[in-house]
Amino acid sequence: MMMPASPHTPARISVLTSGGGSNLQALIDHFAGLAACAGVITFVASDHERAGALQRARDARIATGVLDAPLDSDALLSLLETAKTDVLVLAGYLKLVPEGVVRAFRGRLLNIHPALLPAFGGPGMYGKRIHAAVLEHGATITGVTVHFVDEHFDRGPIIAQWPVPVLPGDDATLLAARVLRTEHRLLPLCVAAVASGAIVLGADGRVHGHLDVPQSVHAPEWRFALIDDSPNPSPPVATAFTTEVARLFPR
Repeated sequence: MMMPASPHTPARISVLTSGGGSNLQALIDHFAGLAACAGVITFVASDHERAGALQRARDARIATGVLDAPLDSDALLSLLETAKTDVLVLAGYLKLVPEGVVRAFRGRLLNIHPALLPAFGGPGMYGKRIHAAVLEHGATITGVTVHFVDEHFDRGPIIAQWPVPVLPGDDATLLAARVLRTEHRLLPLCVAAVASGAIVLGADGRVHGHLDVPQSVHAPEWRFALIDDSPNPSPPVATAFTTEVARLFPR
């Protein structure tokens, strides 16, 4: 299996996905721009041959593959070896990664989850099910978690989290859209940090390092993902609600 890339060589990043690939697109855009020195996306695979993510990859001239047996550790490792993978990212991938792959990529395998783990995670918690559960439980804060992957669903060491408010009148669709905006911002930063070596999983099982969070003059703290990075966000947001609460706690 490939070793982590050297500090002077961009890491080769493979992505596994099951759906339309909006998080994949965020990664493609990020590594085609500011993070090009940290990594390059070289391979995208899905367990669904018609997944929209595969077309996004083809449009970006990235090699693609279909996982005929996603639980076959040897088959998946063979694909990743062929792609010379340094870092493996799960972006909306709904299958449990085989233990052999987890072991081979320990500390180099990341996942994003649209809730603040350990709440609302585990088997069967994906897509709008998560947001429906958040609403059902009456939570007032939800968010996004990026974590290293272990042998269990949604239980690996947490790299970073970002809060998102649950607002009056939300349904699962509205809440999912608000959370997704933050997914698109947080995942690329975490992948780039791991690819560059700024974030590492230590032998103690803990996450070490620092996550650089760029600031926008329009949304210096991302304001719970309520404000987009445009001079005239619409609709306007009550800054009193957001200014003192939204924080990312980098390690």
